[in-house]
Amino acid sequence: MRFYNREKELDQLKKVRERSTQSAQMTVVIGRRRIGKTSLLKKDMEGHLAVYLFVAKKSEALLCQEFVEAVKNTLEVNFFGEITRFRDFFAWVMDLSKTRNFTLILDEFQEFRLINPSVFSEIQNIWDSEKSESKLNLIFCGSVYSMMKDIFENSKEPLFSRATAKLVIKPFEVSVIKEILAEANPNYTKSDLLAFFSLTGGVAKYVETFVSAKAVTLDDMLEEVFSENSLFLEEGKNTLIEEFGRDYTTYFSVLSLIASSKTSRPEIESILEISVGPFLEKLENDFSLIKKIRPIFSKPTGRTIKYEIVDNFLSFWFRFIFKNYSAVEIGNFEFLKAQVVREYSTFSGKMLERYFLEQFKSSQQYSEIGTYWESKNINEIDLIAFNSVEKKVVLAEIKVNKAKINLTDLIQKSAGLVEKLQNYQIEYQGLSLEDM
Repeated sequence: MRFYNREKELDQLKKVRERSTQSAQMTVVIGRRRIGKTSLLKKDMEGHLAVYLFVAKKSEALLCQEFVEAVKNTLEVNFFGEITRFRDFFAWVMDLSKTRNFTLILDEFQEFRLINPSVFSEIQNIWDSEKSESKLNLIFCGSVYSMMKDIFENSKEPLFSRATAKLVIKPFEVSVIKEILAEANPNYTKSDLLAFFSLTGGVAKYVETFVSAKAVTLDDMLEEVFSENSLFLEEGKNTLIEEFGRDYTTYFSVLSLIASSKTSRPEIESILEISVGPFLEKLENDFSLIKKIRPIFSKPTGRTIKYEIVDNFLSFWFRFIFKNYSAVEIGNFEFLKAQVVREYSTFSGKMLERYFLEQFKSSQQYSEIGTYWESKNINEIDLIAFNSVEKKVVLAEIKVNKAKINLTDLIQKSAGLVEKLQNYQIEYQGLSLEDM
């Protein structure tokens, strides 16, 4: 699959690289696993002097041997002797960068926390003392979000405030997802597009896997997901267990309930019979896996809060795969596919709402976008988009089936909200599969 999008990220990396010709730069690149960080960095390396190093889970001495060889081969320099400590390797690289400008990428940098945590303070000491003479474009990349955030944003950590730039790599926007599907399947239907969006969420590796397998309809995607040696079956565990550590069972239980529409804290606590406040807080603030949903105009301190999983595929995984993991272990894929088919209309309906929310955001026409409901979940409005400059607001009802949209009902449900919008021009919309 060809390289798509990422023009903004590549432009930012280019600007950082140009600045490094005058003074050393340190960039932090963060994003969930499979999002395409490494592909982005390797794309940026093309045509430039750059050394790519992967921090594997092995001894520091073995890593240093590999790193020295990579630098020697790429920069065409000689080194006599042996380096077994990363501090000595980094000091050598910083010395080389005083006479030439190049990029050094350390991928999965957070793994040093397990290999040798003193590396972070050693880098800090060398960087602080040598950067004024260096022309190094240093890039630290990592996919364990919580660890990378702690390493660079915790004021108690040695590398706090050292980075000169930060990139958070996000999923493809809906326009790019649509473009990719159109190239892979020019005759795609809107149902295919909804399935493609719902199961990939724009995560590059999932998109690539489906396209490479020519799985571009819902049935074909489910065949790809629920098959022997499928990438997707263990994906939730592979992606998150390292993030959560020994508390992963509780985090997984919370995420499973949110994925199954138990979206309020009281609902979750009544089922798990424990206080989940600290888990919800960490899932939101430390791991960036969930977010609070509040109705428009509600107070930030109000108790009218729902939670949703940010990532489309993880929503799917916790709803259909983790929930039925016994069937995964015995290879009962037909049972699993049947569960998805039975509940797909509900799941895809929520994903369609998310699709249009993302589409409205990417249009850059609105100052605030969200949803609305009143006490006891009455008078729910799927999408509200404000333009505070032009004093316009869109109120939308979203249904997969256009025939089920009732704008009269929408007008009645929004009466209380409209009273608060005296100076706004109101537009009511019905959005369905046909409008994707």
